[in-house]
Amino acid sequence: MNDFEILNHKHPMEYRRFGKTGKHLSVITLGGMRFKHGWDEPRHEIPNDTLEQCRAMVQLAFDAGINHIETAWGYRKSETAYGKVLNEELKIPRNSYHLMTKGHFFEADEMRKKVELQLKDLQTDYLDFYGWHGINNDEVFQQSCKTGGAVEELLKMKEEGIIKHVGFSTHAPLHTIIAAIETGMFEFVNLHYYYFNQRNEKAVEAAKNCDMGVFIISPNDKGGQLFYAPQKVREATHPLTPIQWNGRFCLKNSGIHTLSFGMTEASHFTEMKGIFPSNWNEQETKIKLKLDSFLQDDRYSGYDGFELANDPSGINIPEILRLRKLWKCYDMSGFGKYRYNSFEGKGHWLPGVMAHKENIEKVDFSKVPANIPLKKMLAEAHREFYTPPRLKDSVFKLIKQGKLKIKSLSKTKF
Repeated sequence: MNDFEILNHKHPMEYRRFGKTGKHLSVITLGGMRFKHGWDEPRHEIPNDTLEQCRAMVQLAFDAGINHIETAWGYRKSETAYGKVLNEELKIPRNSYHLMTKGHFFEADEMRKKVELQLKDLQTDYLDFYGWHGINNDEVFQQSCKTGGAVEELLKMKEEGIIKHVGFSTHAPLHTIIAAIETGMFEFVNLHYYYFNQRNEKAVEAAKNCDMGVFIISPNDKGGQLFYAPQKVREATHPLTPIQWNGRFCLKNSGIHTLSFGMTEASHFTEMKGIFPSNWNEQETKIKLKLDSFLQDDRYSGYDGFELANDPSGINIPEILRLRKLWKCYDMSGFGKYRYNSFEGKGHWLPGVMAHKENIEKVDFSKVPANIPLKKMLAEAHREFYTPPRLKDSVFKLIKQGKLKIKSLSKTKF
């Protein structure tokens, strides 16, 4: 462990070797997806409050021992904001931190042009880590990794020293993630794995077997909106917060190296420090047993519907059943609304249509065990989670105007 002398250990942060990259990363990464106005266009115009927030978060991150910053082309203003803060505002030596960005382009020439733009926005002449952003299904996997394609171009840029290490991020089914890992083209993978979604445990194991770095995407938000966790979950994880306990749960797996935290205020860093030391002990085990026991609150919680992953109805049945389980067993209805209303239909970031009555009628129920009332389960999940588009647009407009706190959304019945 020698990267930058790990800031002399003047903080509670821990560090892990990021697989075959050989770099020692802080086990918490500062994610760059959630800055104020971050998703607004134009991407290169950075409002003062966005810049101020970014500067404050970067400074707090470095003060806490974080040495890894993550962003992406798709995060709109994020790369430009980071470029200004790191180089113009704080003037941080480039060799004192690791920088990851990502991009989603299929053709080699377009991939190279976008990387060149990203370098310009980030005000750097090299990237420590570059991830092909969103290998989310078999088709995207084949297109991105084809001979003469985008990933091969990234590997050429690695040979040129522009990119130090090439990886990928993914929201794909397990078999696709493992197939991408086993190509040998990548040195790290960004994926989902948390207490409330353990489907990718075998992918973590596959990456570990290949000595790949493993970066966990959004454990606090996509991992269950743990900052708004219901009282049932908060009481179960006490004296830790849900975020602290989930962080320790992830880090007890030695194949996991860093967790991305999209921190936007000072209190987030205070809570983060409560993760350390991250050693798993009797207290954490008792909390897990308590959380596990909640699965008994719904008799159908053990049915995952994986055999219906490609059902002709187009419904993302495994994911809806997961959200239903979190609602029934953990009172996480708000998280269910948040994810359910993001289904894209034909998109590959959160694929699947909603469980409207007409779609449920298209389900191939011949694959469903006789004791599972799947039609009823899908219908009740839809009733609980679905937000009519007009109402949803009104709600999010109020949130954007600051007239409605996002926290209240998780408790709202639509």
